[in-house]
Amino acid sequence: MRAGRTLVPDAAAAADAWRALVIAEREQVERLPDRPRPEDFYAPVAESFRADPRRRDEPLLEVLRALVRPEETWLDIGAGGGRYTLAIALLAKRVYAVEPSAGMRQVLSQAAREHGIENLEVLDERWPCESRAPHADVAFISQVGYDIAEFGAFVDQMEAHSRRLCVAVLFERAPIAEFAVLWPSVHGEERILLPGLGEFLVLLLAKGRLPEVRLLSLPPRTYPDLDALTSAARRPLWVLEGSAQDEKLKAAVRAAAVAVPGGYALNPKPRRLGVVTWEPGG
Repeated sequence: MRAGRTLVPDAAAAADAWRALVIAEREQVERLPDRPRPEDFYAPVAESFRADPRRRDEPLLEVLRALVRPEETWLDIGAGGGRYTLAIALLAKRVYAVEPSAGMRQVLSQAAREHGIENLEVLDERWPCESRAPHADVAFISQVGYDIAEFGAFVDQMEAHSRRLCVAVLFERAPIAEFAVLWPSVHGEERILLPGLGEFLVLLLAKGRLPEVRLLSLPPRTYPDLDALTSAARRPLWVLEGSAQDEKLKAAVRAAAVAVPGGYALNPKPRRLGVVTWEPGG
């Protein structure tokens, strides 16, 4: 802890705490004897990250659009299938998209072609790493970092690649935390939770940054029926369809699901999403 600033850990301590949470969560998963072992964890869901870059029905996207200057370049780290990447590219001079998943890169590139977006360069990288990505005016992440052990180094690299602004979009709790209520019934122990928005803000403060935070309230994640909820839960629960754990999962879903307008939810409360902006290097 820094003398005179006992409420804020130093940067190394904050990064260590983040790393410890991520490693503990990862080790809990790795202890599961019969679990899926996909080569590309995101390939099965990559298509769900595709979206119309010209849509006007998403409050978060309107917040992001307001940050884009037409003469500037953006670096989107963990661009996924381009849910926000392509919308930003329609307004910015150029976008560099870093994405380690081959399935996601395929969806991103295909969507860019479909929408006639050419001011985009896609890079196969997993940060933190030695990167070929050029410096940009704005560095951007959305739903990235929860499960990255070396996230302190990631943020350092993000800042080093940006000139004007860093932007991070994170939920109050990591998205898979929604399914933690099912873990004890399926795996016999409490789920270890990944860090989220609060821990990220502590990390930034520990680095001496003073971020601006805008909170958005989103409706709960809902599913049309219990089968759809069970199917969605298999991946974050690391359960193979048809296994003994799958039967436990189905029972856990029936016990935990809450009926809401339009179907079912595990948590019927609104979700809080933070849009965090700060100046790199201070």
